[in-house]
Amino acid sequence: MEKVKTLKKILLVDDEESIHLLYKEEFEEEGYEVASALNGEDALKLFDTYLPDLVILDINMPGIDGIEVLGQMKQKKPNIKVLLCSAYPEYKQNLASWASDEYIVKSFNLDELKEAVRKHLKG
Repeated sequence: MEKVKTLKKILLVDDEESIHLLYKEEFEEEGYEVASALNGEDALKLFDTYLPDLVILDINMPGIDGIEVLGQMKQKKPNIKVLLCSAYPEYKQNLASWASDEYIVKSFNLDELKEAVRKHLKG
């Protein structure tokens, strides 16, 4: 009997709807299942029910920021892969951001982000 390959699940957390549309389309084309949240509160609720394999997380969001969301996610599931993806390179210096598995500066060229996702979801 043939084994059914399950899709790796990505949770996208960003307050910009245009980013959601772009990333969702790009990563679904790459063969991933993608769910998304527009803020930290929704992301934390979805995290518990969706059970993602990897999280792409913006930092600068209204309400709970990405650094706080990162901390709460790592507390619940220490081995979860989290890629911080921000338009602000200066957050890279924030010690709290070092808990992420990778820090990527947002760009319209998604090659770096796609490569990071592939690297962290291999296997």
